[in-house]
Amino acid sequence: MNHKFVLKILGYVLIFEGLAMVPPALASMYYSNGGDVVAAFAVSAAVLFVIGAVLARQKPKTAAIYSKDGFAIVAFSWISISLFGALPFYLSGKVGSLVDCVFESASGFTTTGATILTELSGFPEGLVLWRGLMNWLGGMGVLVLLVAVLPSMGARTSHIVKAEAPGPSMGRFLPKMSDTAKMTYLIYVSLTAVMLICLLVTGMPMFDSLVHSLSTAGTGGFSSLNHGLSGYANPAAEVVVTVFMLLFGVNFMLYYMTLTGNVKRALKSEELRLYLLLFAGAVAIITVDITSFYSGNFLVALRLSVFQTASVISTTGFASANYDLWPDLSKMILLVLMLVGSCANSTGGAVKQIRVLILIKSVRNHIKHIVHPRAVSQITIDGKNVDDGTVREVQIFFFAYVFILFVTCLIISFDSMDIFSTFSAAVASISNIGPSFGQVGPMLNYSALTALSKITLTICMLLGRLEIFPLIVILAPSVWSKKSL
Repeated sequence: MNHKFVLKILGYVLIFEGLAMVPPALASMYYSNGGDVVAAFAVSAAVLFVIGAVLARQKPKTAAIYSKDGFAIVAFSWISISLFGALPFYLSGKVGSLVDCVFESASGFTTTGATILTELSGFPEGLVLWRGLMNWLGGMGVLVLLVAVLPSMGARTSHIVKAEAPGPSMGRFLPKMSDTAKMTYLIYVSLTAVMLICLLVTGMPMFDSLVHSLSTAGTGGFSSLNHGLSGYANPAAEVVVTVFMLLFGVNFMLYYMTLTGNVKRALKSEELRLYLLLFAGAVAIITVDITSFYSGNFLVALRLSVFQTASVISTTGFASANYDLWPDLSKMILLVLMLVGSCANSTGGAVKQIRVLILIKSVRNHIKHIVHPRAVSQITIDGKNVDDGTVREVQIFFFAYVFILFVTCLIISFDSMDIFSTFSAAVASISNIGPSFGQVGPMLNYSALTALSKITLTICMLLGRLEIFPLIVILAPSVWSKKSL
């Protein structure tokens, strides 16, 4: 492994995280949050700048990196930003234990949105903004942003992007990976800005609009109020958030196709069609199921169903109602959507629509082979053949996902929650959704869990956001070998 280059990039990441703390520090001064909060950000940023500068001064003999280097860079970067991101919470004294601070930080950067905070009313605005920024930075990926702004890194950045980007493969809009990263972030920033304007038009205050725009863009779900959007009683804002939750759950490559005039090709995307089909089907069933729960008011049931389905399928995690009180059928549909999640190359999490599509087609092909042993059939997505290697990767990922899910359930079961709360908490963590059901439902939080469960779920959140393998790969002894792959 190219150790010095890995440390050099990690240094850039820490410096960038330090810079990201400047806006929350300024917000703390503007809103007079107190010297302890301002000092917490100042000290945290200073620590990041010093450590980052030392690491960034590394002089590797070569800038060439391999796949294992890319995985190592991504794994160590995400572990580091989660740990250092906890400093403002810890140094300000506004969050309890160090474990709670790291949990909140990892939840923010992984765009999970699970929280241990029991009361956001009166919580310092600087820290609230930091939570939103963590969601936004983690949504598209910190290292993808570095590739966009630091093309001079010069190494094979495709290894870094491939290790961090959500989905079976990121693909490229443009020949150079740095140009692809720039285009991705241009679309990301533009959509975030448009959403901010739309929320301001609905009458939501500027600060709240900014926090919710950042959180929605990253599909993170951190709000400035305890009960999220339901605390504003603003149906227009709910509509805006609903639309943008769905938009940020779409493959960003389709936006590029649309911008370059390939609208028909974008609309023919099988992944997009499955995403919209599952959304529409879930909305229809849930609406019918909960109408009686809302005294027969179909329109209220439809509005709440659309919002909550969009929130879950995009893995954002906002809540406009206490869906934990809904009938079991509706809750089971939402739980299934938590597992499926959004599209690849979006800011959403979970298994991803494209993987589900490949798995469905794999089963169909296997059945065909049983019936017609001599028949030759190939899995295709959007008219293109999916090679056997990709199919195998999807199958391995799904097995690893389920295995980690059940191991997580086993560990957190020591907290003696009911089985549905335990399972849904594990699903919400590895799928990066946050609020779930039962004792970790939308109107509750994760504060009552033991330190062991919080640490386990923190690791689970990182595994889910990085799609398992970067964190697993760094445990392999061969990764630390100086021999190139």
